[in-house]
Amino acid sequence: MEPVVSEAHAVEGALRTVIVTVPATSANLGPGFDTLGLALSIYDTLTASSFDDDRLEIEVEGSGAAEIPTDASNLVVRTIAHVYADAGRRMPGLRIHALNGVPHGRGLGSSGAAVTAGILIAKGLLAGDVDLDDEALLRLATELEGHPDNVAPALFGGLTIAWMGERGPQHKKLLVHRGVAPLVFVPGFTMSTSLARSLQPPHVPREDAVFNVSRSALLVAALTQSPELMLDATADRLHQDYRGAAMPETLRLVQALRAEGFAAVVSGAGPSVLVLADGPGTRQRAVEVADAVTDTPWDAHMLAVDVRGGTVRDRAEGST
Repeated sequence: MEPVVSEAHAVEGALRTVIVTVPATSANLGPGFDTLGLALSIYDTLTASSFDDDRLEIEVEGSGAAEIPTDASNLVVRTIAHVYADAGRRMPGLRIHALNGVPHGRGLGSSGAAVTAGILIAKGLLAGDVDLDDEALLRLATELEGHPDNVAPALFGGLTIAWMGERGPQHKKLLVHRGVAPLVFVPGFTMSTSLARSLQPPHVPREDAVFNVSRSALLVAALTQSPELMLDATADRLHQDYRGAAMPETLRLVQALRAEGFAAVVSGAGPSVLVLADGPGTRQRAVEVADAVTDTPWDAHMLAVDVRGGTVRDRAEGST
């Protein structure tokens, strides 16, 4: 559910005020390592005002609020500055209020959401002066995030296939079959993305690479046309088992759910677990399995696929 945005966060004297909403994302989806991503219905909502001075005021509520910096090192602010510099424009003074719904450090794209929020804030504040099309948005976001698999669904919604082409990062958005019902299990502990990546070997056996190519192709078909293929389609040999030593509770839950027929995968770099179920009843049974096989507390979130992606709205004009 999207949080309610309070109009009180706008400040008198602002040049412009925009409101940005960005969804959580789950990358990889099992075999689609660094390629596939899915937008989910948990949101960060930010209200940003620009000023003709050098002020910087940041207020953060919600997930990660105690750890998020409120100075120029803030990732949203650094992203806005990056877009302004790329456009050759002077960075304005800013007041930002962030209401974070996306869990931090849990494999649900919190850093990608912050980068996407900064990109869209800059887009909204620069509207009428600098035109940022979808290709520019993805390029700028990837420059900061390092890879496009999280920022593509955060920007555009739905299921995205992202890749690096001759013209830089590219994406294809696909509509997910209406029978797909996401369920996310979020633990109380976190996982470092850099640590998770460091656990993967630089080379993998050819048969594992071929296995993942076949499953990634099958997964696109399962998500868009044939959800009954989801269990086979989400099998992976490239990254999840290698990372399992750093998050044994996550791996144990994934294995237990898959043994019961649920299409469970590590969400992003973990430690959250994503289940791609085929309906509300299936999701409830997955929750019951999780409760029975682990002593680790998991918060179960029954979600929808977000189809819009990030949105930016000028408080005086409407959505873009």
